[in-house]
Formats: sequence, C-alpha cells, structure tokens
Amino acid sequence: MTMFDLTGRVALVTGGNGGIGLGFARGLAKCGAAVMVAGRSEAKNAAAVAALRALGATADSVTVDVTSRESLAAMVEATAARFGRLDILVNNAGTNIRRRPEEVTPEDWHTVLNTNLTSTMFASQAAYPHLKAHGVGRIINNGSMLSIFGMPLHAAYASSKGAVVQLTKSLATAWAKDGITVNCVLPGWIDTELTIRARQDIPGLQEKVEQRAPAGRWGTPADFEGIAAFFASDAAAYVTGTAVAVDGGYSVSG
Repeated sequence: MTMFDLTGRVALVTGGNGGIGLGFARGLAKCGAAVMVAGRSEAKNAAAVAALRALGATADSVTVDVTSRESLAAMVEATAARFGRLDILVNNAGTNIRRRPEEVTPEDWHTVLNTNLTSTMFASQAAYPHLKAHGVGRIINNGSMLSIFGMPLHAAYASSKGAVVQLTKSLATAWAKDGITVNCVLPGWIDTELTIRARQDIPGLQEKVEQRAPAGRWGTPADFEGIAAFFASDAAAYVTGTAVAVDGGYSVSG
C-alpha cells in the first residue's frame, strides 16, 4: 500500500543496534526507508547494519554518545551527509538503574535522565531543520509502560519516561505547522537484554507478566516493526502527540 511506502525517506534510530531499537529499524527498512543505526558499540552497530542489509535495505551506522549534545548533533549531520536528507528520527536509546528511591544517587539520577530524556530533547532539536525541510518529518519517541505506572525500583526510569510523554506532546504542538508529527510508543514487558536483569531482580516476574497480559506472553522486538512503520508513514499524517501502548494489553488488564 502506497500510504505505508517509505521509499526515498531516511530514518535515524538511536539505540538501533539491538532490542526494541532494532525492531523499529527493521520495520522502517521493510517499508523501504534507508536506515542509519546509531549506538555506542561499533560491533553491535555493524551487526545491526548487516541484518538490515540482509532485508535488502540501504543501511549504515554512526557511533554516538547520547548523553552529549555535541555527539547528538554530529550524529544527525552524519546521517544527512550520508543519505542526503533526514525524514524520520526514532529516539529509542535508553538505560535503567534499579534502586529503591532512598538509595538513588545523584549520579544514578542524572545518568538515567540524561540518557532517556535529555537525549530525546536534543536529538530532536538537532534533527528539526532537516525534518522540516521536506514537510514530512516524523519523530517517534520510545517511552515505557512506566510512563503511566509506578514501580519501587524505577524512580529515575519512570520519571524520565513519564517526561518523554510530555515532551512528545510539547514537540507535537510546536512543530505541527512544520509538517512534523511527534508520537510516543509505550513498550510493556519485552524480551530484551535490558529485561534479563529485571527477571533476575524481581522473583516470579516472568510468570506474572504472562498471567496478567491478555496476550499471554512477553513482547519481542518484532512487535515494534508495525508501529514504527505506521507512525513514520503517510497513513499517520494526522496523528501527532499520541502515546500508544505496545504491551499485549498489560496496561488495560485489571
């Protein structure tokens, strides 16, 4: 369907070298977008690029430190230089430090917020003129079910992800006139490297998720291919400022 055709458009995915980020990247690539993978690890970046090229996609990678505004700006310019334009920015890079609130250090707090929230702001700011240039700009932010829930070991993470939702709304209202849509995805419990530790720290978590989620399973990175394709496409041209849960029904289950 032509409304989902991303041929000729260029996507940049932070943290796109694994997990949910690679799921986003695969969905965009399958619809025809050229994809720049941005991550800290050159080895993981290279593996992700190889996986995307195996799909027939045009793909490349750039090394980035998302906690550095200068590095984010360089990432954006490298993408535009490599592919000649930038149409889609996926702010996916994130981290978590699990501690009870009374144990959170200033270093913990700033590490999580700088990685999850501040990077989203300044990557978007750097990308703005490129996204505006062709009038079909798309920003997809990665939030979390903890944007709407609370958990005792996730004070910094939940705060950062809740703020990502509000930042999404602010950017959406500011940049709609420029032809840029800004939306947010709220992943539930997804089977990735980042959740291995959670299953170790929280006894019975695997079973609890399977029991509560109406889908009866944990999510996988492949579950994010479709939502990325939709938000990036012309099909979602009138959709902006939204936050959509991709959680198998976990957040609506009583």
